[in-house]
Parts: sequence; C-alpha cells; structure tokens
Amino acid sequence: MRKNFGAKPLCYPQPVFIIATYGEDGTPDAMNAAWGGISEQNEISMCLGANHKTVSNIQHRKAFTVSMADVSHVVSCDYVGLVSGNHVPDKFSRAGFHAVPSSFVDAPLIEELPIALECRLIEYDSESCRLRGEIVNVSVDERVLDSEGKVDVSQVAPIIFDPFNHDYLSVGPKVGDAFSVGNQLK
Repeated sequence: MRKNFGAKPLCYPQPVFIIATYGEDGTPDAMNAAWGGISEQNEISMCLGANHKTVSNIQHRKAFTVSMADVSHVVSCDYVGLVSGNHVPDKFSRAGFHAVPSSFVDAPLIEELPIALECRLIEYDSESCRLRGEIVNVSVDERVLDSEGKVDVSQVAPIIFDPFNHDYLSVGPKVGDAFSVGNQLK
C-alpha cells in the first residue's frame, strides 16, 4: 500500500546549498537554498524568491558561489536561511563565515565550506523564481582530498535536506560503484 502526498517538491536527496554573493558595497552575504540542482553539463538551476537580498546581489554583480553545506557547519548554514540580509546586513560574519574572493567570478567563497561552484548569472526569472548560473569553476579545499587528489566525501561530510520531515541528514557510506554495480544483472 502507498500513501499519496500530492504534487509537491518532495524528493531525495535534496542538497543544501549555501549561495554567497557580494552586495553593492562589497559586503559578503549568504543564504541557504534547498531547491536546486545541476540542470546542464555546466549549469545549475535554483528556485530563489525575488525578495532575497542574495538575489538582488546576484542581479547586480552577475555572479555567485554555491557551497555544499556540511555537518560541522550545520548551525551556521541553517542560520543564513533563517535571517534575511535585508534585515541583518552582517549575517555572513554572524554565521562565523569568512569570505575569500573567487578568482573566477565576482563573488565570495566561504572559507569554512570545502566545496563550491563558482557561477556567472545566465538568467533570473522573477515570475518563476528560477535562477540559472553557468558553472565556471569547481573549487575544492585540499583538506578534503585524499592522497590521490580525489574528493573524500567522508571528509566533506555534506548534508542533505529531508523535505518530508524538515530535517538535515548526513550523507551515508558508499554502497556501490556507480555505473558498475549493476553489471551483475547483465
């Protein structure tokens, strides 16, 4: 037996993205966004309401970064989703984040979060709230790389959003080799 939940944006996994921008005065800003994902080979799409300070900053600077929230910064990552940069102009620093200028786009990297997509604005549709960004670089802090230079997900410790229960969950252990484990059924 199944239970119907209706037409809602409920799916797993739902990454927790922290969008970082610079304001017109150069002040770093960040927001938590759970509705988004990779939409093309070098493109990310998200649903961000036009009333967010971050959206205004993106439209002004034409750039943003998208960091993956992690277990050790869950409080800070949630905080930047609870308060508005329109009302708390120093929420980036209050969250305990430190800005590092991107070498690729006019937006800050968040020093504490080890993986970030550095993006240029493609378009923003205020009617649908859809933001599209071109990924121009993926930046990874060396502290989460293994001895072979590969990302060690256990060091990253990314979190996901559970839209059914409004929880943050940690990503679990490896369960198989992608594009390989299914070969046993051939």
